[in-house]
Amino acid sequence: MVQDEHQSILLYVGAALLAFSLSSFFPSHKKRTQKYVFALFYTLKNLNHAGERWREVRGGLAAASQEKKRSNLRVVLLPGGIWKPKAAKIAPRRWKRKELLLGHRSPPARSGHRCVADNANLYVFGGYNPDYDESGGPENEDYPLFRELWRYNFATDTWHQMGTEGYMPRELASMSLVLHGNNLLVFGGTGIPFGESNGNDVHVCNVKYKRWALLSCRGKKPNRIYGQAMAIINGSLYVFGGTTGYIYSTDLHKLDLNTREWIQLKPNNMSCDMPEERYRHEIAHDGQRIYILGGGTSWTAYSLDKIHAYNLETNTWEEIATKPHEKVGFPAARRCHSCVQIKNDVFVCGGYNGEVILGDVWKLNLQTFQWVKLPAAMPEPVYFHCAAVTPAGCMYVHGGVVNIHENKRTGSLFKMWLVVPSLLELSWEKLLGYFPRLATLSRAQLLHLGLTQGLVERLK
Repeated sequence: MVQDEHQSILLYVGAALLAFSLSSFFPSHKKRTQKYVFALFYTLKNLNHAGERWREVRGGLAAASQEKKRSNLRVVLLPGGIWKPKAAKIAPRRWKRKELLLGHRSPPARSGHRCVADNANLYVFGGYNPDYDESGGPENEDYPLFRELWRYNFATDTWHQMGTEGYMPRELASMSLVLHGNNLLVFGGTGIPFGESNGNDVHVCNVKYKRWALLSCRGKKPNRIYGQAMAIINGSLYVFGGTTGYIYSTDLHKLDLNTREWIQLKPNNMSCDMPEERYRHEIAHDGQRIYILGGGTSWTAYSLDKIHAYNLETNTWEEIATKPHEKVGFPAARRCHSCVQIKNDVFVCGGYNGEVILGDVWKLNLQTFQWVKLPAAMPEPVYFHCAAVTPAGCMYVHGGVVNIHENKRTGSLFKMWLVVPSLLELSWEKLLGYFPRLATLSRAQLLHLGLTQGLVERLK
């Protein structure tokens, strides 16, 4: 039985990797190559699993679906050059709740945390929950904060609280977090009481070696702030806005990651042309400009019909008028929302407008500045949550505040494909669905079965 399963795995892996490899070597025949190899992939499935049911791919997830007729396999071309049998539908931009597997722990409900993602894992750092029981009770020495780093593995659908060495920062709410290679870069944030113990250091955690270190920097560091936004652009770390807890900022700082020197950028603008002071905003960039999206203060939230952009070449702020969705207009003003970016498309979801918690999802194109409201509303409106997107284009949303009056937080994790998954990703998810015990095999066994080193790393 085990031998038969291994042979089936080899067939799946062989078809998937053959399609990926051939389309890379013969880009001019990519569509034709994917068509026939993907048809081969599903033919192999039918031959080796004649008693199984078809599965319907919903946003990249496998869900059982009855299909009796298996003859005359038909293949259709979908946007992005992805070939798929007609019987199995691809429906990106649909939410899917990731349920906790029996016997596995997960991060408690929280808000004010941050997350990033690579091909294999989602990393969740910090957070806050004033509910004593939900925060871990007497076992949580940092109550009501979470001084912890969690990793969610996409292939195995399991959470793991990472044990790390070195000094983990204590500013655990509304810090900023980015992923740079294998390193998590954490800046700023606040402890308890909010605004009384802010940070302005850059802490680095290598997720491979599970070790924290303080980045030694030169120059004048930004003020001790939280709620700022941060991004890495052309080898430099840019930090904008934030609050001390009393004063809101429009400061823009740059840290050269090679020289490790901080400088404060002084734009060539009149003060009236600067963006308003704010915190809990988000930023996007296209390599030439940094775009400020939303945010606000404790008494206001800024609109998204006009956005400010910092021009890296001219050292000036510009105001850009965006284009409304043809039917529903502009997204509501908001703060404490999330934002992820895929190339020139920016996706904004959730947040708080000062009156209600939002659950909508919007896309802004940085070339046309056109807003499009996606039909896939969030499963539950939320703010002070975190979101990250994988290199393949799948967005994960975790935690946040879901009820203002009850001050209720959630620990839910949702995913949604923002693009049509590639052939490799579809094949990989199919493989994991049919062989859930794949992660129990050793590296040597996985490599012997034909998996690439990259796919093995996703499992391990």
